[in-house]
Amino acid sequence: MELLLNDFLWAAGMGLVGAVLFAGIGLVSGTDETTTIAPLTLLVVLLGVPPAGVFTFFLASAVAKHMTHAVPTALLGIPGDTMAIPLMQQAGVLRNLGVPHIALRKMVSGAIIAAFVAVPLAVLFAVLLAPFGPSITKAAPWIFVAAAVAIAYFSAGRWASVVALFPFVLVIVALQGLTAKFGVKLSISYFLGIAIGPLVADLFSVLSPADRKRIERDRVRSFALAPDVKSWGGYFPNPFKVLDASQIRWTLGTAAVSSATFVFSPVAMTVLLGEVVGSRVRHVYHRMTTVLTARNGVTESTYIAEALIPLIAFGLPLSPVAAGPAAPLFNAPPRFSVDAATGQVNNLHNLLTNWEFLGYGLLAVALAALVSYPFAMNYARSAAAFVARRLSHEAIIATFSGLILVIGVWEGGLMGLLVILAIGLVGGLLYRTLGFNTGVQFMGYYTAVLTVPALTKLIGV
Repeated sequence: MELLLNDFLWAAGMGLVGAVLFAGIGLVSGTDETTTIAPLTLLVVLLGVPPAGVFTFFLASAVAKHMTHAVPTALLGIPGDTMAIPLMQQAGVLRNLGVPHIALRKMVSGAIIAAFVAVPLAVLFAVLLAPFGPSITKAAPWIFVAAAVAIAYFSAGRWASVVALFPFVLVIVALQGLTAKFGVKLSISYFLGIAIGPLVADLFSVLSPADRKRIERDRVRSFALAPDVKSWGGYFPNPFKVLDASQIRWTLGTAAVSSATFVFSPVAMTVLLGEVVGSRVRHVYHRMTTVLTARNGVTESTYIAEALIPLIAFGLPLSPVAAGPAAPLFNAPPRFSVDAATGQVNNLHNLLTNWEFLGYGLLAVALAALVSYPFAMNYARSAAAFVARRLSHEAIIATFSGLILVIGVWEGGLMGLLVILAIGLVGGLLYRTLGFNTGVQFMGYYTAVLTVPALTKLIGV
């Protein structure tokens, strides 16, 4: 009983920390989930936080961020993060109509409903898939390469990403051989290099006269914020009253569908299900608000499902989210690991029960909802104005870059930094030019550490 109470207190405390922290970070446009959630989750793991605390920190962070990322998307006309990009068209139309506050409230209300739906459904689907776990674990090296090719094909780069996957894997294998000659074995540094790849590529662009003009701006960006209109009493509005009956049904339906899928790109699922909803609603204004509601709900449910289903059922990062932002839940040496030779795992899959995943998952969503939902509904305009006028985006990025450098030096010294830089530059350029996104790159990393050794053993090299 004492141990259970201790775990609950850790879970509640870390979930609250994650919710508060990422409710604020979500307000800053362009703060990609992989670049922000993943390094801080990794830091939480390496600091020795109990498994329940690690899990609730990650999940509360993701849920909170996908609520407040609606603020810059709806009010400022700039995507809060990668998952907010599919929301831009409808949000822009409603902002031009002078009702960005309506768009924001629909988006955030859809997110909170979808999050509570996604956790139990994702756990249920994971339990149904769990009997196949031992077979999948044994076949892990071959499943990873198949999943990598599938995820690459469904990324923005399509066949270019599929072809680029093979040289990218070879780069990782070559770097592993190089660092091994110096007695340095790295894993976290590869993960961090992939996470900040787009940032590294942009920093090199600043140094290049040939590419610098692409990112130069001749004026300070200006924003127009509509006046806020509050249509409810009290601090915590009821999301079921913010949405109409049709929007609630579409949110529940799309959340249920996306909670059962864990291999496809979250952005692709958001776009696809949004198109399905849009094709079924006739009235233009109602279509815009309903699509926004459903799509922002899908950003929550896909993230939850793509983290929970592979984690609970297999313990292997077999989804873009699991291989990206949620990667520290699976592989964070020396605490969590996926064995390269056997595919055996030692991570949250082994350390938490199905009931704990369900209970702590709902706790994380509740904490994120208590922090982010009323904050976004009541103070979105003033928060957006503060971020646009006072908060330096560069300072936020520099903070995370500094954290990544510290972790890289901790793991491998100078070699760790060089690997982060090399992987970041290669991955970032491939991301920018070919649409070879970070989810595909993470799958490429696991292919290098799992499939390549199995393949060389099979052919006797």
